[in-house]
Amino acid sequence: MTKSLFPGFDGLMTLSRREGVDVRPTLLRVLTDLYVQTSTHSDDEQRQFVELATRLIDQVDDATRAAVKARLAVYPQTPVPILQRLGLVAAQEGRRVPLAREIPAPPRAPAPARVPTEAEQRMAANMAMQPKEAAEIHDMFFRAGAPERALILHNLAQTPLKAAPRIPTVRAKRAIQILEMAAIAGDTENFTFELGDSLILPSRVAAEIVDDAGGEALAIAARALDMPSPVFQRILLFFKPEIGTSVNAVYRLSRLYDRLAERSALVMLAAWRGSTLAVTRAKYQSALHDGERQRARAGASQTRPGVQPGSSPTVRTGTGSSDR
Repeated sequence: MTKSLFPGFDGLMTLSRREGVDVRPTLLRVLTDLYVQTSTHSDDEQRQFVELATRLIDQVDDATRAAVKARLAVYPQTPVPILQRLGLVAAQEGRRVPLAREIPAPPRAPAPARVPTEAEQRMAANMAMQPKEAAEIHDMFFRAGAPERALILHNLAQTPLKAAPRIPTVRAKRAIQILEMAAIAGDTENFTFELGDSLILPSRVAAEIVDDAGGEALAIAARALDMPSPVFQRILLFFKPEIGTSVNAVYRLSRLYDRLAERSALVMLAAWRGSTLAVTRAKYQSALHDGERQRARAGASQTRPGVQPGSSPTVRTGTGSSDR
């Protein structure tokens, strides 16, 4: 089970200890989610889960341990060693596993004085950056390689360009939940739609972000939503298998995400929004130019004088007439 999904598991653990990017909470959550998705497991799958989960349970934070405990407490096929390690009493044969105690919800953040309307957000998004500048930044980023992209994002934090406004907290939290569920389900269509809707981006740009092979564009979008780092790592592992199966790629993007400044992400978000205006203007300017040119040609060919200037009219004489 775990070998096919996470061939780089041991490499990620080693890299986490050596490089300081702690992916252990994310890995434990992902392993647990995968395990409880199936009602039955082979002896080998159960042995692998016990071995890997046991290594992680004592090394993660209390919040991760509590979340995993809640998931496994209601799952009837949880192995006994894991129940014991989590402090759950192993049930006798034929009895239900006792439910874990409810995890208290974190206190709600104070609501902002006034949440901008969607129309106000879209107006502010369109005015954040000049379309020409936005298009240049957009094109430069997507043409660049990984080192150049990291440098671009570093420089954007210091640029005087106006950043896009923050996404309202309530909207961002809802988007993060939907994106994580869509990523786990492998639902590309809904993932792309929710990303574009929450960040106020056209479908073309949202698809470009999702299809970006390097993963940096997805990291920028996640930072603009203020997505927690463990959630971003889970999205990488589920939604981007070409990245999730590479130890170096997961580490590189995790480190980039943890170091990515919010301002850099919001400036790039403004560029993505403004680049759409540049494309639209160029399209309509080209259409207007072609229309004027065609009308000019049509006007020139419609009316032409029968007698050209400077020429004499032809004198016709009747048949059988004589000159006098």
